[in-house]
Amino acid sequence: MFEIGYLLVAASIGYICGAIPFGFWYVRVAKKTDIRDVGSGRTGGTNAYRAAGPVIGLLTGLSDIIKGFAAIWLTRLLLQGALGETWLPWALATAAVMAVIGHNWSVFLKWGGGAGTTPNVGWATALWWPVFPIALLVMGITLVGVGMASVISLIVAAILPIIFAVRYLIGIDSTAAYMVGGIASAAVVTWALRPNIKRLIEGTERVVGPRARRIQMRNAKSQSG
Repeated sequence: MFEIGYLLVAASIGYICGAIPFGFWYVRVAKKTDIRDVGSGRTGGTNAYRAAGPVIGLLTGLSDIIKGFAAIWLTRLLLQGALGETWLPWALATAAVMAVIGHNWSVFLKWGGGAGTTPNVGWATALWWPVFPIALLVMGITLVGVGMASVISLIVAAILPIIFAVRYLIGIDSTAAYMVGGIASAAVVTWALRPNIKRLIEGTERVVGPRARRIQMRNAKSQSG
């Protein structure tokens, strides 16, 4: 029974960390506008970039990664002494998933928020640091090649449970908690991206980054020709 109580504490820690709306605050301060009125209406790094430029977009992305990281760090700091090796990983996984939920449906924004990609990377990085460079590489390649933030989010969401499944199956992790957390957080991200998935199927999803510039240049050449 005590373990269930600690899991609720972990869930609260994760949710509060995730719910901090950095993108909303940064855009409000930098541009005096509401990020929810721009582009996708989400509060993550991609939409912060649309609303206030690359510096604010990068700052938002890094801050959102940190809050996912903080959810794991604080949960471990506060509960490591109370929970044993069996239950602590499940508390960490609970905090991880709730950080993504908090980011996507923040109590501070009347249940609005982002898609969950960056806090997803943050909590996974806190558990195994190579996740960060792996995620950056995947994001960069997908951004250049596909140019759709939603596709980046879906690919990263799919990779994380695979990483932790491999670690569990080869014996690096002694628990399936992180793999289960990765699956749950991937489900949360996918649910949040339902409108984007619909647009992907219809072929109308927004294109950003280098591919968007390539399309603009191609269209300009065709019009001038």
